[in-house]
Amino acid sequence: MNIAEIEMALATIAEQEFDKAGFPFQFIECFKVPKATVTKLKGTLNKASVQGELLWPKKLYYKPCKEGDVEQALDGMMDEGLTKTHKPQYLLVTDGVKFSAYDRSREIYQHGDFSGLNESFDFFLSLAGIERYEAVEEALADIRAAGRLAKFYDAVLADNPDWNDEGHVHTINLFLTRILFCMFAEDTGIFEQDLFSKSLNEYTDINGGDVGSFLDQIFAVMDTPDKERANLPGFIRAFPYVNGGLFKDRIETPRFTRLSRRLLIEAARLNWREINPDIFGSMIQAVVEPGMRGDLGLHYTSVPNIMKVLQPLFLLDLEKQFADSQDSVGKLNKLHQRLAKIRVFDPACGSGNFLIIAYRELRKLEMRIYKRLRELTGELGWKWSEVTLSNFYGIEYADFAAETAKLSLWIAEYQVNRQFAEVFGDAPPALPLKDGGNIHHRNALTTDWEDICPPAENDVETYIVGNPPYLGRAQQTKEHKKDISFVFSDISKKYKKLDYVACWLIKAAKYTGENKNISFAFVATNSVCQGEQVPLLWPHVLGDTREIYFAHQSFKWKNLASGNAGVTCVVVGVRGKKGGPKTMYVNDVAYRVSNINGYLIDYSDIYIEPISNAKTKKEVMKFGNMPADGGNLLLSTEEKNEILNSFPEADFLFRRIMGSKEFIKKRDRWCLWIDDKNLNAALKIPPIQERIIRTKEMRLNSVDAGTKSLSEAPHQFREMNIASEHSIIVPRVTSESRPYVQVGLLDGKTIISDSAFALYDAPLYLFAIISSKLHVVWIKAVCGQLETRIRYSNTLGYNTFPVPKLYQKDIESLEELAWRVIEAREQHPGKTMADLYDPKKMPLNLLKVHQELDDALETLYIGRPFKNDTERLEHLFKMYAKMTRKKAG
Repeated sequence: MNIAEIEMALATIAEQEFDKAGFPFQFIECFKVPKATVTKLKGTLNKASVQGELLWPKKLYYKPCKEGDVEQALDGMMDEGLTKTHKPQYLLVTDGVKFSAYDRSREIYQHGDFSGLNESFDFFLSLAGIERYEAVEEALADIRAAGRLAKFYDAVLADNPDWNDEGHVHTINLFLTRILFCMFAEDTGIFEQDLFSKSLNEYTDINGGDVGSFLDQIFAVMDTPDKERANLPGFIRAFPYVNGGLFKDRIETPRFTRLSRRLLIEAARLNWREINPDIFGSMIQAVVEPGMRGDLGLHYTSVPNIMKVLQPLFLLDLEKQFADSQDSVGKLNKLHQRLAKIRVFDPACGSGNFLIIAYRELRKLEMRIYKRLRELTGELGWKWSEVTLSNFYGIEYADFAAETAKLSLWIAEYQVNRQFAEVFGDAPPALPLKDGGNIHHRNALTTDWEDICPPAENDVETYIVGNPPYLGRAQQTKEHKKDISFVFSDISKKYKKLDYVACWLIKAAKYTGENKNISFAFVATNSVCQGEQVPLLWPHVLGDTREIYFAHQSFKWKNLASGNAGVTCVVVGVRGKKGGPKTMYVNDVAYRVSNINGYLIDYSDIYIEPISNAKTKKEVMKFGNMPADGGNLLLSTEEKNEILNSFPEADFLFRRIMGSKEFIKKRDRWCLWIDDKNLNAALKIPPIQERIIRTKEMRLNSVDAGTKSLSEAPHQFREMNIASEHSIIVPRVTSESRPYVQVGLLDGKTIISDSAFALYDAPLYLFAIISSKLHVVWIKAVCGQLETRIRYSNTLGYNTFPVPKLYQKDIESLEELAWRVIEAREQHPGKTMADLYDPKKMPLNLLKVHQELDDALETLYIGRPFKNDTERLEHLFKMYAKMTRKKAG
């Protein structure tokens, strides 16, 4: 649900003449209540006893009232029988002049002018199914502003249909940025109060025909020094010289109509003083990018998430130095000199969130240094800030985002300067603007970063930060793949399985080289620190000269966007090798560790490589049988029964087949399992013969040579593996929320398909090992995930899993526990594996036996159960290193 649209819809109602009878329905329609529900509320769903009132059970109770009686009427509704019976969350009363409301669930009131009803939109958000978040409350000014701007932007494009092309992208982006600056400037003292909105209103025609020429004049004059302004009208000269490059280029201005002029004036009349540049930039980006419009007002990277990167990268070290310098003027001056030389570079900067927060935090620390120096010396040693926007660098692919980043940095500078003035009594003049950071509109992956942020002197610290686009293989376009190829061209040919974000890690590593004054930290998908991506990526990122010195292990990176389930991310910080302790963050708790490897484990820089079946002494785990049949050898229960009804003698040709989905969801599926000796019998049954013929045709027509070669035996699967007595099935993909890999014991006749792995006639102690907590922790770390689901691998997960020496009594104990797991499952007939291993509903008897299995197995490893997953992985990595050294020897 777009909350900016809610605010705009309520504003429209508030501007109209109060419609006593229609208002309650207009009101709920603002919250996108389905039309069918509105229709029912006009009939039997309305439980109000008086005509003109609306009582929507559990949602809203509305009453109109006499003028001046709103608060008394609201009090009267509190104890009404209808309120107690139908339990509406909201009570709402209005006389068309004032309104009063009460949220019964939160026990809070809201009162205001009817004409300002839209300003209370957040109070009623539950009607749209949106839960209240603190961040929504903090961003109210931004939401209103972005909503108005979106309305204006759409009107401009409607007035200028020829501007909907690539040639006008930069023009309209720069135009909108200038408009934003003017609206912010007139509300913050940069311009005379309301100069822009008043001038628009007073000096342009109501029909909008001359608005473009008016804007041309004021944009030009703001790039003209005062001494060069002769012969200009006074109302144009009133706009100050701005400079800073914002108004330097002459651009075409769009045509205006009466509507677009009015919408611009309405937007300008909002209070732009309160906007948050770190939030607002992303919101304004959403205005001009239709794909983001659905999350307008909610699409931004939160400050706490940004601080996960900035604090351990450099802010915490600065804070420590400040704490150690409290009583020394010399040390404080040295720290201040350090701040002035810090550079922050975001090569995927978007609308500038990371740069803005970094700038603001450095300025805040600088003010604390100034205050302490004043306390120690009695005077202020520096007139203005030494932390300048010229030390902030960014690259952004989207043109408007790059323009917005510059503007947002200017706004951030202005706001921090106001805070400076409140503390120290004065601040630098707002105009003329200085350079708004070194923000460049380019493709960061094909650009030499040294051209953007050139090499610096030895005492200059450079910190590379950001939240680059993730994009796994399935989401990458041809252009993305071309970028990845470009980045890896001189490094490795093994890059096709990597996420797109890996490119930024490689580029940052190249830029850093051996320079110990450059560090970088990015937010990335946790997949780059799992499975096969780790050995493909991290040897190139770290090399021999760099190290991971802090990391946040997997966490959900969410914003407030409606329906956003969040992406599972990590934060990884890399620097030139210095040795010493590192910091690992687990659920935001910091732990000191000796080393952090590419898997984000406290162990040496080791890489888990696949081990083929031929190189392991374990029972062989194989892929299940691939049909390669175009669906012809597979049947539903209904299809099988239809054949058997006519040809009961064909029963021996059918086998139950089970893959990951059938096993986990308990679904029946069948296949034709035909040995060569049974082929003649199968061909005598017409529907089976027809399926065999179709399989042959499908294979002959395949472009894959391997599939084509199977056409000689169209009655068979590609593999024909089957157990003598029993088989163990291991799903290839399963939900990451389930606490264990779901392993199954099947009879010898059931066929395992290629969507699962199989152990044929293997000892049952392997069932116990694969079912353990220890094993699932290993699989998550070294096999990686498909989206967020666990992706199992035989060569990378099973074959590499370290197992201690097992004696006969250990094997017997594990096999007994395996049988107990199976028996515990059987005590819940009708439950699927998905039901049994749902972490919220896992039966206690099954959970208990799994815990006993975990304790018993882990005791075989270290003599006791492990304390946590970190300890489990650290021990397994040590065992793996020892195991592979032996094989190498």
